[in-house]
Amino acid sequence: MDYFQYKNDQLFCEEVPVAQIAAKAGTPVYIYSAATLLHHYRMVAKSFAQLNPTICYSIKSLANLSILRLLAKEGCGFDVVSGGELARAKAAGADMKKIVYAGVGKTDKEIREAIRAQIGLFNVESEEEFENIARLASDEKMTVRAALRVNPDVDPKTHRYTTTGKKETKFGVDIERAMRFFQKFGKDQYVRLDAIHLHIGSPVYSAEPYVEAIKKTLDLIDTLAAHGVVVRTLDIGGGFAADYETGKSPEAASYASAIVPLLAGRGLEIILEPGRSISGNSGILLTSVLYIKQGGERNFVIVDAAMTDLIRPALYQAEHFIWPTTLRPGQAQPPRKLDYLPTGGIKVDVVGGVCESSDFLARDRVLPPVARGEMLAIFTAGAYGFVMSSQYNSRPRAAEVLVMGDTWRIIRKRETYADLISHEMQDGKLLLDADGME
Repeated sequence: MDYFQYKNDQLFCEEVPVAQIAAKAGTPVYIYSAATLLHHYRMVAKSFAQLNPTICYSIKSLANLSILRLLAKEGCGFDVVSGGELARAKAAGADMKKIVYAGVGKTDKEIREAIRAQIGLFNVESEEEFENIARLASDEKMTVRAALRVNPDVDPKTHRYTTTGKKETKFGVDIERAMRFFQKFGKDQYVRLDAIHLHIGSPVYSAEPYVEAIKKTLDLIDTLAAHGVVVRTLDIGGGFAADYETGKSPEAASYASAIVPLLAGRGLEIILEPGRSISGNSGILLTSVLYIKQGGERNFVIVDAAMTDLIRPALYQAEHFIWPTTLRPGQAQPPRKLDYLPTGGIKVDVVGGVCESSDFLARDRVLPPVARGEMLAIFTAGAYGFVMSSQYNSRPRAAEVLVMGDTWRIIRKRETYADLISHEMQDGKLLLDADGME
């Protein structure tokens, strides 16, 4: 569900025509709907309300400060995986007690920052990491809480790059090692180990892998209890799917209907870490057609966005629904189905201008005929879109815009050429020259 709809043959975000935004902000541009973002957050909160969970939105999916501020005002906590994300959470006014900190490679500097910020929970991924956090907490003379990230060896049936709950991933420890882990570190003076963290992958299109993972973990919790080890908190992670195609992804209530009965009455504090299921459908990437080109038997629509703006198709072979922002006369609003065949449609590859053959946004996609200057909307681009963008080929990164009802605002300025070289200059000179090393 989202608030991107066609009205009078023009695509609107809430009450604003996207063409109006493009006229002032340019393209490519990320456009986010506040109503969509908040709707999906509230649906997660409502669906899991029986468990009274702490919802920690995954900053890595969409990290703009204005987006984080909206969620923080709703009472949302945050899942962070770096010192930079912790800094973003602070800048957005987050409650530090609602911060969970994951990631296999936390540096000493990052750990110290998190300890001093008095975050709610470290998600610990290895024995050496636990020992290091304990050492640093001892140095700071502060006590912290930790959850052990456990791999329940469940296949979420998603892309191999985003599968994180199998034994062979770099994340967490095998469920068989968890007992020894708690026995060894469960009574540490500075790190209170009384929680378990799960994260099996993303996007996961069914509740079944969660059910399997949670059942295995509850068995582990019961076994630990029998040995005098009390687990008070279970962080079941995130990974719920966004609706990349109409009706393909379960709603939050569908996941909850299978998960809540397993946890209700267990007396556990529950943490959720949704990311894309909140932010995915809240954003589109708007791009302008530069050229139409035929190459052999293939037709190319060359646009001003590229893999530097949205790398998911190149990296994950991900598919986003793409459609012109202006409908042809008499053309109905299309269903967001990748295999939708419009009357008079042409099979094309939608590609960018980066000097890589992997620079594509869609392949073998049937679209209505388009011409230079028309705009295309790439839907469900709110998650893992701008946050994964780059300056490769010295391409300035896109602007970000937030729409609230009938108003909109640029929430990240489009980068300039000056921005591209700013960290290589000082007082108008190359850093090499400034240091006298000609």
